[in-house]
Amino acid sequence: MRDWISALFAVLGSLMVLAGGTITVVKTVAPVQVDETAPGNALVKRFRRLNGADRLVLWGVVLLFLAAIAAGAIAFNFGAEAGTR
Repeated sequence: MRDWISALFAVLGSLMVLAGGTITVVKTVAPVQVDETAPGNALVKRFRRLNGADRLVLWGVVLLFLAAIAAGAIAFNFGAEAGTR
């Protein structure tokens, strides 16, 4: 099951990174005007200013990272020690 999950995350992550790159190239070739005077609070305006392609690439990288963890390529070990006097 772990292999299926890591393979699925790797495929989806790769597709998302490629889609984000494609959108970036297409927007560079044919730019679109964006209306930034839309009403709303500052947080919503910041979110709207984020590029959709950048979000796709970011989520793709997150999925690739999770795939590496699920496959066992990355491991985290946490430990704590208490000293005595």
